[in-house]
Amino acid sequence: MGATIISPTFLSAYLLLLCLVCSLKEGYALGRRATVAESHHLEHSHTIQVSSLLPPSICSPATKVLDKKSSLQVVHKHGPCSQLYHHDKANIPTHAEILLQDVARVKSIHSKLAKSLGSTKVDQTDAANIPAKDGSVVGTGNYVVTVGLGTPKKDLTLIFDTGSDITWTQCQPCAGTCYKQQDPVFTPSLSSTYSNISCSSTTCNSLASATGNTPGCSSSACVYGIQYGDSSFSVGIFAKEKLTLTSTDVFDDFLFGCGQNNQGLFGGAAGLIGLGRDKLSLPSQTASKYKKYFSYCLPSSASSTGFLSFGYGGVSKFVKFTTLTTISQGTSFYGIDIVGISVGGKKLPISASVFTAGGSIIDSGTVITRLPPTAYTALSSEFRKLMSQYPKAQPLSILDTCYDFTKFSSVSVPKISIFFRGGVEVPIAAKGILYVNTISQVCLAFAGNTDDTDVGIFGNTQQKTLQVVYDGVGGKLGFATGGCP
Repeated sequence: MGATIISPTFLSAYLLLLCLVCSLKEGYALGRRATVAESHHLEHSHTIQVSSLLPPSICSPATKVLDKKSSLQVVHKHGPCSQLYHHDKANIPTHAEILLQDVARVKSIHSKLAKSLGSTKVDQTDAANIPAKDGSVVGTGNYVVTVGLGTPKKDLTLIFDTGSDITWTQCQPCAGTCYKQQDPVFTPSLSSTYSNISCSSTTCNSLASATGNTPGCSSSACVYGIQYGDSSFSVGIFAKEKLTLTSTDVFDDFLFGCGQNNQGLFGGAAGLIGLGRDKLSLPSQTASKYKKYFSYCLPSSASSTGFLSFGYGGVSKFVKFTTLTTISQGTSFYGIDIVGISVGGKKLPISASVFTAGGSIIDSGTVITRLPPTAYTALSSEFRKLMSQYPKAQPLSILDTCYDFTKFSSVSVPKISIFFRGGVEVPIAAKGILYVNTISQVCLAFAGNTDDTDVGIFGNTQQKTLQVVYDGVGGKLGFATGGCP
């Protein structure tokens, strides 16, 4: 039988069909690759409406009902949910001023951790005697809660700070000066449960570790003094009083500072609650009830509300724990081990030794997270690469990676995660990645330390919307996403 000869017309048509099939396959493969790349991009980035970057000027409190039994509402002291904001709008600091105060706080923390704690004798009537000594300073924070003090109870709005130990409020009479505060100044003579601590008591002597200053004595009453990183200070009588956290959680003989000479940038708050690890801190003084267990959630913006809860109630079942460590010379701070960072789904090639050189702490009062410069350079470099489609803007104080979003209605920002010891990945909320001055100046909300051996600080901007859980007895720190809006 002779070989079959394919006609030229059929051959041409067949070859054309083959080419068409090849093209379709190639097109499908290209399309699939593009779809995979696009889904990878969407999976590892936040799409943010530019209009949502600036917080509204009205308060939108969280709708989630708190466990009222042991929870306090948290608000930003400069936002519309705070009475302090309405009390003194004219003196709300600019973002540049807030960041300068943050620099002062971080410097003071680094100085305190870099050398032995200095000790200074305190004089009740002369606050100038408390030197601006690096060994005795930490800073104040941005978030406030309201508690009751005395009998009858007087409500006071206080800054809460995990980097401080002693709780204090301004008191009448002001022997020196008292700054302007929103609440009436506490008057101990009108409370039936107030009493001074004697300067010869062991309780008085315990002030040295909590304040960095040796206590003084005035008419046999114990005198405390503490100075903060921004040169704010409080000096007064160390005393005990009834503390009312909630209607059901009341503590007799709570040790606190009754400040008679106070100056500083407290934003109209009546004083400060110390949530540190010293025995005079609030978690330590209430340990018989709460077992040094507390949690908080800082809201995504100054126009919303968060919470501060004591005890085991209300803790997310999805919380992931890492181990708390102790920083030498800074036993009051909550030490943590950062082991890595990812940007846009990619783990940055940073050696573990970069993070261990100085160690790290978590701090509710530091605004911007501070990283070892080696780690920050890797983070900002990758972030800039993924944000190359947006025009750059001028740096804002310590923030050097800034963008102008004025011509955009929405932007795509790479996701960032911080990794802690024990395989704990903490994804940073979209509002925790950016620090917004104006729409034309939106910055990456991280900064580098001067040296890799400086202690790293996990700051409050990056903690936004996370439920952060402190287990002092168990020596653990936990994180859960979606703690508050």
